[in-house]
Amino acid sequence: MADKINFQADVSKMLNIVVNSLYSEKQIFLRELISNASDACDKLKYLALTNPGIATQSGQMKIKLLPNAVENTLVVSDNGIGMNKEDLINHLGTIAKSGTADFVKNASDNGSAVELIGQFGVGFYAAFMVADKVEIITRKAGEEQAWKWVSNGVDGFEISKAKRDCNGTDIKLFLRDDAKDYIDTIYLRQIIRTYSDHIGYPIVLDLGKAGEETVNSASALWTRHKSEITEDQYKEFYHHISHNFDDPWMTLHFKAEGNIEYTGLLYIPTQPQYDLFQPDKKNGLKLYVNKVFISDKVEELIPHYLRFVRGVIDSADLQLNISREMLQHSPLIEKIKTGTVSRILKELKKRAKNYDDYMTFWKSFGVAFKEGIYEDFGNREEIASLAYFVSTKSGDKLTTFDEYISRCSEQQKAIYYITGDDVKVLSNNPQLEAFNEKGIEVLLLTDPIDEFWPQVLTKYKDFAIKHITQAEADMVWERKEKKADEGSLKKLTDMLTEMFKDEVGKVTTTEKLTKSPVSLTVENGQMSLHLERLMRNHQQQTAFASTRILELNPYHPLIIKLSDMMFDEAKKSKVEEVAKVLLDQAKIAEGEPVSDPSFFSEKMSEYILNAIS
Repeated sequence: MADKINFQADVSKMLNIVVNSLYSEKQIFLRELISNASDACDKLKYLALTNPGIATQSGQMKIKLLPNAVENTLVVSDNGIGMNKEDLINHLGTIAKSGTADFVKNASDNGSAVELIGQFGVGFYAAFMVADKVEIITRKAGEEQAWKWVSNGVDGFEISKAKRDCNGTDIKLFLRDDAKDYIDTIYLRQIIRTYSDHIGYPIVLDLGKAGEETVNSASALWTRHKSEITEDQYKEFYHHISHNFDDPWMTLHFKAEGNIEYTGLLYIPTQPQYDLFQPDKKNGLKLYVNKVFISDKVEELIPHYLRFVRGVIDSADLQLNISREMLQHSPLIEKIKTGTVSRILKELKKRAKNYDDYMTFWKSFGVAFKEGIYEDFGNREEIASLAYFVSTKSGDKLTTFDEYISRCSEQQKAIYYITGDDVKVLSNNPQLEAFNEKGIEVLLLTDPIDEFWPQVLTKYKDFAIKHITQAEADMVWERKEKKADEGSLKKLTDMLTEMFKDEVGKVTTTEKLTKSPVSLTVENGQMSLHLERLMRNHQQQTAFASTRILELNPYHPLIIKLSDMMFDEAKKSKVEEVAKVLLDQAKIAEGEPVSDPSFFSEKMSEYILNAIS
């Protein structure tokens, strides 16, 4: 008796996109199935290290293809770890648990799913591009019961009990009429050698009465010398290891020798993964010991800010039977991590010499990479040297710390920055006016991590890194404009301090404004307004909200006028009215909501009408 189970919500929509996507090369489906079979063998091989009896029935691990011209079917079979009923439901009934809805939305928005399929972990379902029906017979290692899964990829699937002599999985594709090429052994050989030659297990083609033929070289790619590997082979291994459909932006193949020996084959993708900023995002490296897969969950193998890196690390110095718990505290893993990070940073430094090329990396992964300035104490300054920023002088290009320093005057000893949500809004922030007047460059930082790394990187080379509110000596300059009377100005600031006591901590004057009458800032050393907004948006507590300061420009005609009006009691209400509008203007410039939108809208309409009458 078969259990009929519907696909999870949105899965049918996603399958429709996969099946009908404009694939230029439908044979990719075979690469995905072979890759999954290889992973299944890897998992059983690892499990057998601590439970040797679990794989006694398996024999030599291999992947087998059985084309059948009479039935028009193709079977992809492996003797790996296999699946039980629960695995079938979880893995094949719930696609990309955290990303299905995003997949459907992105594919719909972009009009094509070609570059999205691999990113969402749905490679198996590419089989439905060539098959009307898929039937799976599988038995999990260590269990006696086998299971059968059948689906047409449209209206759910059926699961029933089945028989299989040993652990592993048989995936049987009932090919469409326009997919008969996939029972042609010559064509199958070509596909395997093109996409899967690097697989470390024999890929065997069943030739019927002619016997069996191992088609691939069956040697782990990373163990070969670089001179023996073609660019296409590197690319196909990247596709295998990442399940992405883009080409790698960077390929790094190395062998470390010395106190500890290990080999690495690492890739940086061209396109960012959909889950790059999800809290539970794991690193993309697989750990092997002498070509035996150990784990893809060793978080200590590479720092979190490099979580976009894909590839393998293989070491002969680790124990084969090492547990994942022991890996977490292994000094050897720490040494591998240190060496690997050093090589990645060294390679990035080389690539950064070509600005246009490096921008491909930076636009995809720069936000994540900058987290390293905050997280990686040992490499903090080197990571900072590889970071790029928008600045008030960078124009159409981004700039580095070193380029910023090269433009500084001899008197300037600090790198200044301001944080916010949008570059265009920041570039018009009133607090930048004096910096622009004096020709002092300011970095315009808009990524959430930009609120945190300046807290730990307070100096780069001989230059302090300061928020513009911390500028002191650089802002001392002679002003020649008319200035408000000190007495009336003091009376104005005292009145506004009392008037706005529920909204700002104090009202003061500043020399940093040249065009705007007012600006809003916070006490030096306190949480910026931008960070406070970020925390509110993420529903974080704001018990330590910053003290807001309303700064007045004593040289602005409007502030001079308001100051002069302070000694006329009949004009007090008008001063209060204008002051409320000015506070709202300051809030808007900082991205803050106004106190009373109706009042602000009414007064602005009134002022505009008076101006044009």
